[in-house]
Amino acid sequence: MNALDRLADNIPPPPISWWPPAPGWWLLALLLPVLCVLCWRLRPRPGKRLPPPAPGGELEPQRQAALDELKQLPRPYDDQPANAWLQQINALLKRLCRTRYASEHPHTLTGRAWLAFLDSRCPSAGLTRWMVLVEGAYRADCRLDDKAIEGLEQAIETWIRKHV
Repeated sequence: MNALDRLADNIPPPPISWWPPAPGWWLLALLLPVLCVLCWRLRPRPGKRLPPPAPGGELEPQRQAALDELKQLPRPYDDQPANAWLQQINALLKRLCRTRYASEHPHTLTGRAWLAFLDSRCPSAGLTRWMVLVEGAYRADCRLDDKAIEGLEQAIETWIRKHV
């Protein structure tokens, strides 16, 4: 045996190549896209609607504050003009909708579209019957009888409590 043959015996074999990877790496390659999709689907989304309040339970602070503000508005009894009262109710509802449904931009709606939006969030309130809510603020002299004032206030209160 010559010197060259002895040198060939001392040369280490070539290192293992990076391809094909071990079976554990194949599993990881399949699992990684699944985890990415799962994280994407479970991410928190802005503007997500809050669940409706539990029946008979305590109201959310935002709803309670809106109800308190509604109770404090001076009602136009004794044949007083109702324009300012109707404007204040509309402003209250638009503020509430702007925070709850920000992605839908409900505060830009007017007239029948505004009432339809309100009714779509709480049909039991029946606000589409109250066209005076959107028209009365712009009439020269809008007056409501006591029964209409109570009915409208009850519908607004129902909407605040039950809208989704």
